[in-house]
Amino acid sequence: MQAAALARDLDLPRSSVYHILSVLVERGFVVYVPGEQAYGLGVTSFEIGSAYLRHEPLERLAQPILHRLAMQLGQAVHLGILHGNETVYLLKERPTSGPAAEVSLITDIGVRLPAHLTANGRAILAALPDAQVKALYSRRGDFITRTGLGPRTLTELRRTLTDARSRGWAEEVDLVTTGLRSVGTAVFDHNGRAVAALSTTWRKQLAYPEPDAVGQTLMTGAERLTSHISGHVPSPR
Repeated sequence: MQAAALARDLDLPRSSVYHILSVLVERGFVVYVPGEQAYGLGVTSFEIGSAYLRHEPLERLAQPILHRLAMQLGQAVHLGILHGNETVYLLKERPTSGPAAEVSLITDIGVRLPAHLTANGRAILAALPDAQVKALYSRRGDFITRTGLGPRTLTELRRTLTDARSRGWAEEVDLVTTGLRSVGTAVFDHNGRAVAALSTTWRKQLAYPEPDAVGQTLMTGAERLTSHISGHVPSPR
């Protein structure tokens, strides 16, 4: 559409419409087509629309798997995705009883946290190409902390992701909330790309469960969800 038509239909001054359009173009929501002197939807709009179409069925398919894992582990289990360099939590399932049911977590649905600090985000980052991780963390200011712990450079982050890649699951201890630890593992689409992750959190002072046992349990759940969305786990993982 041309800017004049937008101003007419929205009953806004042309100057306001041009200002709004310039911001939308800068952020990728709108693209300007010089040959037609008109504006169309940009790639960011496409990405958001596609994300909704992907995640709505993803959540439906994930919910029973998360519920089963929460009951099996006796711990809260999350489904999260990567948005930029942040983890966004889409689902959360708690056990109905036991000490883990009382653990206070900030990872509610819709909460965003720095992906390099969360096991959920690290699981996805570990499955991304190095160039993509570098693009997500191109500025030193990207390495923010919550508890004073965590990677401060791309080199440190890559070392952490290499460890997660070799195990098949990622972890964090005291990085989001002091006294808690989390384990996460990635879910893959039909192209073998990490599109989400499952994660769980518990008090670190508990002798049980062992992180490796939790990781293996989550990997089984993540592989089940990967299968449900017609995905496949890349080899080597």
